[in-house]
Amino acid sequence: MTTRPNPAARPAPTADLDATLGRVSRDRLTATVTALASDAFTGRRVGTPGNIAARGWLGTELTDIGAAVTGDSLPVRAVPVIYAAPTARWGTGTMTADLSFGSDVAPHLASADLPSPRRGPLGIAGTDDPDGRWLVVPAGMSLFDAYAQAERAAGLLLARHVDGDGWQFTMLSGPNPGPVPVLALSTAIHQAVHEAARAGDAWFAADTPIRRVDVTATNLYGRLRQPSPGHPDLLLTAHFDGVGDHPGLRQPGAADNGSGVAVVLEAARILSTALPEGAGLSVALLDGEEVGALGSAHHAARLAETGATPLVVNVDGAGHLHQAAAVEAGGPAYGLLAVLDQAGRHTGVPLVAGPVASDNRRYAGAGLAALGIGAGMAGYHSPADTPERVEPTTLAAITRLVVATVWLASTAPTTLQSSIGDGR
Repeated sequence: MTTRPNPAARPAPTADLDATLGRVSRDRLTATVTALASDAFTGRRVGTPGNIAARGWLGTELTDIGAAVTGDSLPVRAVPVIYAAPTARWGTGTMTADLSFGSDVAPHLASADLPSPRRGPLGIAGTDDPDGRWLVVPAGMSLFDAYAQAERAAGLLLARHVDGDGWQFTMLSGPNPGPVPVLALSTAIHQAVHEAARAGDAWFAADTPIRRVDVTATNLYGRLRQPSPGHPDLLLTAHFDGVGDHPGLRQPGAADNGSGVAVVLEAARILSTALPEGAGLSVALLDGEEVGALGSAHHAARLAETGATPLVVNVDGAGHLHQAAAVEAGGPAYGLLAVLDQAGRHTGVPLVAGPVASDNRRYAGAGLAALGIGAGMAGYHSPADTPERVEPTTLAAITRLVVATVWLASTAPTTLQSSIGDGR
């Protein structure tokens, strides 16, 4: 049975909660984000030296706040890695243009590895003879259908939108590699190349240096307080991995998810000495979220094996609050969601039901009461995800929300009906 907020507990004075909330430090929060986004941790992609170094640093941080720290490793198969900066250029009889990696062009996840540049005439998939041509895939044609038109083609050119800063986003979870090289072009470049292919006498030359590697992910667990029988056990979670740097292209991962890790560390630091006797508290800093939330799936299975049923609060993104924090509840989360409602009202953080497609779903899928909280991803999966774009006010607000939620779940029963909905 899932542990609920303790019905025998007497509501504690809100003055005690306010004093606890007053301990939230913006300076510590921003320092954590800055550290995790630093060059030393190279974007923290699973299995990389930067990821391993970040895990070591986080282990020290957990130890410093009094946690008993353990690690738990799991294999991760076929992680896509761009191992060199791709080169790409195109032209007509009168012009030649080089394309910039990360903004104009990037290897697609479905691409076959092409380590050296290949040149060929431009054509249009489904219209021109594919033999030796780079084929522009028209808007509306699926990659699957394009493959059917690509026998003996030099490669395929797909369109991809860029963000407000002009960057394509990096993904690590998606389709397996296909039979030919595939490049994603910004929509503006794709349109220009498409028009040139229709006009004829145009060419394209590029490589697609992308391969798959098998690596090891490692979760970090920190136990701060053991629960007593009949008392709630709270688990705070955030993933520390990022999509990682590319050659010549830094992707710091400040908001995603350095900000979530900062919130969890700060909340745990404060709550470790603020919760009532008997309440349990632990932290899971998770690896492998960017490759399919594998770290949280592994941890959720571990909890199921032992029969543990903590109340889970996961934070993925605390960069920009905008109008409200997004909340997604799963599993038997009614009581925990009602407590979050109270915490939002007490701290003044507006809440709205919205998708938080992160580790919280793995815990919910294992039958645990789980909340996902998200507040903005500036520069999502791109070089624009830098520390200076993470708002200290948002970091502090989400930390206060998490602290209040855990404090109320541990001290005061609730029978309030949630207006957010728990997804059942």
